[in-house]
Amino acid sequence: MLESTQRSQTIKSNMVCSHKIIFLVVTLVLSSTAGVHGDEHHHSRPLRDSVTDVNNKAEQSATEDAAYWTQLGQQLLFDELAKQRINSQAKNIIVFLGDGMSISTVTAARIYKGQKAGKTGEEEQLHFDRFPYAALSKTYCTDIQVADSACTATAYLCGIKTDVDTLGLDVNVIKKNCSTQIDPANQVDSVMTWAQAANKATGIVTTTRVTHATPAGAYAHSANRDWEDDYAQSFDGVDSNTCDDIAEQLVLNSPGKNLKVILGGGRTYLTPTTTTDPETQEAGRRRDGKNLIDQWVTDHPTGKYVTTRDELVNVDVAGTDFLLGLFSPSHMEYFLESSAANNPTLEQMTRAAIQMLQKDANGYVLLVEGGRIDQAHHDGRAKLALEEAFQFDLAVAAALNLTNSDDTLIIVTADHSHTLSINGYPKRGNDILGLVGYAASDLKPYTTLSYANGPGYANSFSGGERLDLTDVDTISDSFLQPAMVPLATESHGGDDVAIFALGPQAHLFQGVYEQHYIAHVMSYAACIGPGFTFCNNPANPPSTTAIPPSTPSSSSRIGVNRSLGSISAFMSCVWIQRLLVSVFTQ
Repeated sequence: MLESTQRSQTIKSNMVCSHKIIFLVVTLVLSSTAGVHGDEHHHSRPLRDSVTDVNNKAEQSATEDAAYWTQLGQQLLFDELAKQRINSQAKNIIVFLGDGMSISTVTAARIYKGQKAGKTGEEEQLHFDRFPYAALSKTYCTDIQVADSACTATAYLCGIKTDVDTLGLDVNVIKKNCSTQIDPANQVDSVMTWAQAANKATGIVTTTRVTHATPAGAYAHSANRDWEDDYAQSFDGVDSNTCDDIAEQLVLNSPGKNLKVILGGGRTYLTPTTTTDPETQEAGRRRDGKNLIDQWVTDHPTGKYVTTRDELVNVDVAGTDFLLGLFSPSHMEYFLESSAANNPTLEQMTRAAIQMLQKDANGYVLLVEGGRIDQAHHDGRAKLALEEAFQFDLAVAAALNLTNSDDTLIIVTADHSHTLSINGYPKRGNDILGLVGYAASDLKPYTTLSYANGPGYANSFSGGERLDLTDVDTISDSFLQPAMVPLATESHGGDDVAIFALGPQAHLFQGVYEQHYIAHVMSYAACIGPGFTFCNNPANPPSTTAIPPSTPSSSSRIGVNRSLGSISAFMSCVWIQRLLVSVFTQ
């Protein structure tokens, strides 16, 4: 029995080594013949040689032949020719913000969605893929090349670009400086303030804390995005009696206190240390003794405060004027990790918000954030990021079902990118979370998805050599996609992000724009805010005006200077090395 086991292990080892030598020989041969059959930058892909591949090819040829693609191309052309602009005022606006939803995330999420449905995936569409208008947004901020969620929120919600880590303030703000935060000359209003001035209902929905950067951009002025409560302010020596923290601004100041819908996480940021969270029993964070949840309930006698999914779905919408839902002590759980929590999905929160806001005869403005797309990327967990993007898409679908494109402008965009890449020539239908399908030059497999930096470095290199992922479950919820540069948390990316638009004035998104342009389109479309609007004279827009000169900010530059030593490729079987040396040196 022992001899049989040893013999089996020897055979298995030899087979692994044989496969590796075949891969390496093919790689070397293709490289040596690149001038004839390809080039040094575009090596030939592995041939279809299995029965399964041949059968799949035959099936594909029967369904995706020239006639299929011609018909599809013509249909897309006819759809475009039939497209009609909705050149009227938008009664309602919904902004869907996929935090960190880079274009590569959109592509991967599209494939992920299709594969969840049993398809190859590449041919799938997200609901916002079908929007008639699309554009690109330049995400840099006034002092930084790769932006954060605070300066970008100020851009697309307030209509101006500003410095990193600051909210609702222009470039004259000094980070962590209270006096510049409370100076009215530095403060800028958001689309929520504009909407409320026009007697429209307003609301925010997020899967993060309601005091986090993106939702805070709708109502706060803060010289530091981290000043979510007075405890956070204390680390910077800030007098919370002089500078209101973000949670206070949400509950006590305009436009926050006038929001008719607030749904997300972050209970402990609104409660004092003398209270305990109903779900986790952890203490509140506030040192000032203020219970802002109780204050909100007092200030909104016709409102409803809820903490669970069951409470949310059973809200009497007709009899409720204001709705506050806080479903977690901090950020809401990732969808794939929320089975034990009685939390609503982003889709359910979006439905509740729209049902609440659409009661207003004057219309509404709603911000919906899929905030944990970004945080899953930071964690290096691509599967969780794609699932969060999928849930985000379901929320968009819910909005489409509950609204009419004749009077509702829906914008889907992102605040910034991430370093996720889709690479390596995987075959059609390959699991987006899996391995490419053939080895790299070091004879080891690699994943289709990877990050330029982040905690996934631990799944990439050890002792200067790349780890072998052959027997690793890369589809696991906990798997960290490989990363090139070791960082505790993966960083944002600086590339452009997409804008998808549907409804009145959606045609104003057809190009490459500065990110703050988004707020100006919302203002124009809904006839709110201080700028030129559709209601001024839609048939006769003003001529272009010159931009006044400005002095560049002297803000400090932020940089990261890291380097890696060279990484040497290796082969696991010594006899392969010897054989190849003897063959290719003759």
